[in-house]
Amino acid sequence: MDAAFTAEQDEIRRTLRELMAKRAGPDEVKAAARTPAGHDDELWRTLATQLGLPGLALDEEHGGVGCTTTELALACEETGRVLLPSPLLSTAALALPLIRRLGSEEQRRELLPRIAEGALTAALAVPGAALATALGLAGANQGDWAGGGRAGGVQARCGEDSWRLYGQAEQVLDGHTADLLLVAAHTGGFARSRTLLFLVRAQSEGVVRVRQTTLDETRPQARIELRDTAAELLGPDDAAVVAEALAATGNAAAAVLAAEAVGAADRALERTVEYAKQREQFGRAIGSFQAVKHRLADVYVAVQAARSAAYYAAWAAVRDDGERVGGLALAQALDALRTASGEAIQLHGGIGFTWEHEAHLYFKRAASDELLFGPVHRLRAHAADHAGLFVAEEVAV
Repeated sequence: MDAAFTAEQDEIRRTLRELMAKRAGPDEVKAAARTPAGHDDELWRTLATQLGLPGLALDEEHGGVGCTTTELALACEETGRVLLPSPLLSTAALALPLIRRLGSEEQRRELLPRIAEGALTAALAVPGAALATALGLAGANQGDWAGGGRAGGVQARCGEDSWRLYGQAEQVLDGHTADLLLVAAHTGGFARSRTLLFLVRAQSEGVVRVRQTTLDETRPQARIELRDTAAELLGPDDAAVVAEALAATGNAAAAVLAAEAVGAADRALERTVEYAKQREQFGRAIGSFQAVKHRLADVYVAVQAARSAAYYAAWAAVRDDGERVGGLALAQALDALRTASGEAIQLHGGIGFTWEHEAHLYFKRAASDELLFGPVHRLRAHAADHAGLFVAEEVAV
């Protein structure tokens, strides 16, 4: 593995950091998150049309930039530093790879160029709180998380003209604004029980979308209700193929999420160090006290270790040789973000405990991401199970 960045990768980071400094300060982020869309639509168009972020990891044949998951992870590290609310994660890291892996040639030709140019946003709708399981991060993807033939979740039946979906998904990232929904639904009853993916146009009849109140307002979510809604099958009618595509997508998405969390943790640490240099107690800056130095040093080590893990996971995802360490990298990054944001609140003292302070945005991002994609101990446990670390050996008697 060559750990050095290319000139192109350095340019991606530099350009995005400059743009975020100008357009995505704490006040702008809060204001954007509280709009009906949940993000700054003008800034999103800039990121899509001028920088090509939605299609950054998409091949040029389908209108993308032609880079890899590594470049997308580096871009998300910069957007993560400011906790930028945008459809980038849901569109580029979750929906687009699934369409590329599973879609027919006609579906890819129709949808991928529009996503790459920012004309179409997409969201992955998974029933309940099973996103981490569906992506193969926090448990084995057995398909039963989509309803399993019982009430609840999303059910699909094959009609005369098309598939019809009914049910709901409660925690859909950017689901209230996405133009296209990728819905995981159960079909076949008990006889041929299987979970498949379907394309649903957001304006289709029978689609009801309600934005939810969430812990982290910079990560908007929606409840999607499907009432006998027409849908188009994405990929083959084969649950094993769909499960494999979800797991591969989850591994790469976890690397991107890990890089995003590292960016957030790094910025929280930076802000805390800046404050420790300025805040005086007993006639000297609190950053000069040994106890404070030790706490900040521990955070620095955690952030750097998480950054190394995230970069390796992104590099491994590009190789696609079966090594899936995205979940482990995400666990380490979420741990680092939780530590960095918690220490930020503590070391900012009285002002850090006020609800309006910026440190709370980072703490809520850490908690929200762990609820959506974790928890951390399950990410690590599933990675250990997948690697066979704790398989009991048979002992001859």
